Formats: sequence, C-alpha cells, structure tokens
Amino acid sequence: MSSVHEASQADPNIHYRRILLKLSGEILMGEQSFGINTERLNYFAKNIAAISKLGVQIGLVIGGGNIFRGFALEKSGINRVTGDHMGMLATVMNALAMKDALIAANVPAITMSAIDMQGIAPAYNRQKAIEYLQKNHVVIFAGGTGNPLFTTDTAACLRGIETEADIVMKATKVDGIYSDDPLLHPDAEKYTRISYDEALQKKLKVMDLTAMCLMREHNKPLRIFDINEKNILQRLIYGEDEGTLVYK
Repeated sequence: MSSVHEASQADPNIHYRRILLKLSGEILMGEQSFGINTERLNYFAKNIAAISKLGVQIGLVIGGGNIFRGFALEKSGINRVTGDHMGMLATVMNALAMKDALIAANVPAITMSAIDMQGIAPAYNRQKAIEYLQKNHVVIFAGGTGNPLFTTDTAACLRGIETEADIVMKATKVDGIYSDDPLLHPDAEKYTRISYDEALQKKLKVMDLTAMCLMREHNKPLRIFDINEKNILQRLIYGEDEGTLVYK
C-alpha cells in the first residue's frame, strides 16, 4: 500500500506514512489494578517515538478504562450519559500523560480534545490536526467523539478517517482476531486476514458495530495486534503481516 502523505526525512521503506494508533487505557496499568504505571507509559511512549523518528505520522487515541469504566457506574444507578462524560475526562488524563512522556522521549506531541478543555488542551480541529501530523507531531485525540454513547474505538476510527490515515491499528493483549476467546478456547482459529462483512457476519469481537461499519464504508483497513510483542510497531509500519488485517 502506498501513501502520498508528506513526511520529512521519512525512511523510504516504510509501508505506512500516516497511521491512527488505538491504545486501551488498561494497557497503561501494568500490574496495577488502577491508574497509570509510569514504566508502562514510558515503554509505550518510547515505542511510539521510535516509529515517529522514522518519519511515520501518528495519530493516537487512548481509552480511559484504567481510570474509569462507565458501565460499572451505570449498574450503581448513575446515568449512562453522565458515566460517558466521566469516561471522556479519563481519556484526557491519559492523553496528557502520554503527551508528556512523548516529549520526554524527544518527540513533539500535542493533545487535542473533542470536549471543551480550555487551558488544558486545544479543541480538536481536523485541519490543524493534519498540519501537526505533517510536521511530524504525534497528535493525541482525547475526549472520544465528544458525544456520549460512542466508544473510543469509534473515536479512533472516526479520527483515522478524518485525518486520512493509511490504516487504523488497534493494540490489544491478543495477537489478532480469533474465532473464539483463545484464552478460554485453545483450539480457536486465528484469522490472519478477514473482511469486515465476514467479521460482522460471524459477530467477532473486533470493535463495536459503529466503528466497524465506519471503517467498511470508508474502505479503511484495520490491523489488530498484540502491543506487548517486541518491536511490533516497527514491524507493522514496514509492512510485516503481524496480527490480523481487516479489510473491505
């Protein structure tokens, strides 16, 4: 797959010039049960910095599950919309932490929020985001879509489409998509490639339905992979066939 995105001093061998990377908040916890483990935060920041320095333009969305899970609060009687607003704030917290970790790794980074956070993070603006990407800033999109009832998976796909990323890459704890939970069913089949139609038909747990349909409608490829594999981001941006590729 080729790309026409400009990238200063980019390695000519990289396969993707602009990516949207989706990280779950949970992977920032490490062995903790809550919050941000600074060792994990810095580990991921250094891995992201490594591919940024190769000339890859990176948009980043981080979930907020390490700080807040809205569905748990909903069970206690709190309104779902209120819970989602609280979850959006959690994503802003993670984004700010990642921004500082990236800057410490000598990579320019900026957080843009879909919700008004004046004095904390500038508002999301598509054109400005693209301009920052073209200058090789890592752009961290916080606040979800800015609306309740939408997941950060949907936010990641939306931002990937809006900023014309070559691919959306979703980091997980599993090395791809399986026919069933591989932890509970060791004989589950792994898919190295699968179409959106087939994934939807088989009701595979890839992303939520809204995110999947957005990706299919805009013919945007999706890569699911295990973020804990050594040098996985470098291998992916050079086009190695790791994890699972979902395509139209």
